[in-house]
Amino acid sequence: MRVRKMSEARPQAFRAGGLVLKPLLFAMSSRTWIDGTKIPPTGGVMVVINHVSHLDPLTTAHFVYDHGRIPRIMAKAALFKNRVLGTYLAAAGMIPVERGGHQAAGAFAAARAAIDAGECVVFYPEGTLTRDPDLWPMAGKSGAARIALATGCPVIPVGQWGVQAILPPYDRTPKFFPRKHITLKAGDPVDLDDLRAKSTSVATVAEASDRIMSAITALVADVRGEPAPVVRFDPRKAGGHQTGNPNRGPNRAPNRAPNRAPNPKTRRQQ
Repeated sequence: MRVRKMSEARPQAFRAGGLVLKPLLFAMSSRTWIDGTKIPPTGGVMVVINHVSHLDPLTTAHFVYDHGRIPRIMAKAALFKNRVLGTYLAAAGMIPVERGGHQAAGAFAAARAAIDAGECVVFYPEGTLTRDPDLWPMAGKSGAARIALATGCPVIPVGQWGVQAILPPYDRTPKFFPRKHITLKAGDPVDLDDLRAKSTSVATVAEASDRIMSAITALVADVRGEPAPVVRFDPRKAGGHQTGNPNRGPNRAPNRAPNRAPNPKTRRQQ
């Protein structure tokens, strides 16, 4: 049952996908939605959320949809290269993101146009699955912050926990049994008004990104019921490639950031 009525037209592909995917999600998990009505019911908006599993787009879409919005999720372009999946994602309004280089500008323009048209766009500001060994949100990349500053739209942070117990990062085999519990919690809009009044410098974008990740991290700490690390994991400082599976071959990275000691209170759900 939806928490809020849908005010937008639903793409046919989204309807069809829901008929298949929602029963699957109900079968493999229970869920707690908290404060999702903080997502504005109309108008351009960004939803920013931490990234812990390749299943995240399904549960995030479910959360956003149940609160009356059609999510347009920023998804890596490689997914669109599969003829069947790519056709479906495009029909459902998802936005392909090329990682790095000048091609990323196309995703930036598409996301900004969608927000300007009054749509809800979902971002994973970390740019990839978290590489934090305890699955805390890591340092964000600049894309979400730049779009937030450019559009001036509300930026709604969401913290999630639980879906990684179904499909841990970079695993290929879901763990359906026992049935898992997933929690998503939305927060108040991230305050970026003072930064929007400044020039869009590297420092301004970095500050906006840090505020976004701090808001997300606070929500994740709340739903996990434990304190977040004082220092946020930064894969750029940890070494290794920043995309691909960090546990395999040349992508393998150090297990822990050099400037962070283990948190003995952290529980890793798997």
